[in-house]
Amino acid sequence: MTGLPPLPSAQGLCEGMLAALASMPAPAGAEFTSGLEHDLADAFSSRHAIAVSSGTTALHAALSAIGIGPGDEVLVPALTVVMTAAPVVLLGATAVFIDSDPSTLDLDFADAAAKVTARTRAIVPVHLWGRMGDPASLRAFASEHGIAIVEDAAQAAGTSRAGATAGTVGAAGCFSLKDGKILWSGEGGFVLADDSQLAAHARAFRSHWLQPPAGSHPQERIALNGRLAEPLAALAHANLRRFPALLEHRRAQTAYLMRALDNARGLTPLQPASDETWNHYAPLFHIGLPSPRAFAEHLAQQEVPNSTGTFRLVPCDTRPMFTSTDRKLCRGTGQILDRTLALVLTERDDEAALNHYAAVIIREAAAWRT
Repeated sequence: MTGLPPLPSAQGLCEGMLAALASMPAPAGAEFTSGLEHDLADAFSSRHAIAVSSGTTALHAALSAIGIGPGDEVLVPALTVVMTAAPVVLLGATAVFIDSDPSTLDLDFADAAAKVTARTRAIVPVHLWGRMGDPASLRAFASEHGIAIVEDAAQAAGTSRAGATAGTVGAAGCFSLKDGKILWSGEGGFVLADDSQLAAHARAFRSHWLQPPAGSHPQERIALNGRLAEPLAALAHANLRRFPALLEHRRAQTAYLMRALDNARGLTPLQPASDETWNHYAPLFHIGLPSPRAFAEHLAQQEVPNSTGTFRLVPCDTRPMFTSTDRKLCRGTGQILDRTLALVLTERDDEAALNHYAAVIIREAAAWRT
């Protein structure tokens, strides 16, 4: 079996952080954040990048910037985590959950169309596990219904489809820099946007509206503290320079593990679409065993981390804060999550770790009878 490429050197990760620390205290300091934003915009072919404190903050700022507020409705896939829907609610709007197609993992646009109302203002596609839906279908749907697109690309840095890079399909793309992501700084996130007014709003929103966009006045509206700390900006910048190598490493890790599990009982690899360049964020398998979710949970107990077993990922519309007696559940999403093994990797998972995961999965799949 082909081995992994060397883990990209971490030498130099601390240099920028130490320089940022040496400049502190500097309450208005933004030198390292500004440098990061410049290079993020260049790396992701966007006119603007706005660094923030988390992926959730990125969504909060972007949704605010497109004008989402009380009385509005935002289409959100049930195939996501609470953190995607939370900013919608915090802005006073309503998250309307839409289903996904089990055969493609893409949005169920028929279900989405049935849930559009006069109050629908936006759709938030989520590129879960780094997988990206069809950008042409998404744009056509948004155009037909006159709504904005704000992408949750938290796990999709490096993915593209049909020539469209994740995070650049709509009005804004939102990313996470949480540790475990391919591009990381421990905590953090960023917004990509081509529209200068949207970018200016997001910058003001992340910093208590202290530096407002044109036509506005300082602190004339409620915003929040969503700034990225300068040492973390320096760390993110150092990792951005390593990003091509980190991306290659994650793709190699996922390919290695998928090959190792080629003959595992009841597991079928989920491959990207023919026009999709996937970042291979997580090795994905359809579980064809009895009680598939229980199998994923069993693997988590055997210390094989995965989305449903370790993190108890369920359709977002079934979370207690969103359940409603008059709402039809997103059944396709339930099928996807119940039957998908999404393994959780970090850049430090070497061949020994991957071989261990594979051995445990093969052994437990062979013995599984529940």
